[in-house]
Amino acid sequence: MQAWIMLGAAGLLEIVWAIGLKYTDGFTKTVPSIITISAMAASIWLLAQAARTLPIGTAYAVWTGIGAVGAALLGMMLFSESANAVRLGCIALIVAGIVGLKVSSPS
Repeated sequence: MQAWIMLGAAGLLEIVWAIGLKYTDGFTKTVPSIITISAMAASIWLLAQAARTLPIGTAYAVWTGIGAVGAALLGMMLFSESANAVRLGCIALIVAGIVGLKVSSPS
């Protein structure tokens, strides 16, 4: 269970750094750049720790899925990105994939 908690935290940090990229302005703003790079490093470290126990395919897919869903939803909220039905349906499919990988994982 600890591996899944680490993987969840890694995914949340992936959202932080993905959204942070927008605020770094191409890494020209110091504080957002430091936060983004720190979140990247911590996210990858937590993913590596979770992958010690979980299958790498599952861990990586869940990590990227959490990041993709979170970044897409926050993009809609923070940056007025499109929230049309097709886009929301595709996000729901990603969530279904994450849940399916979790449920079918032996660890």
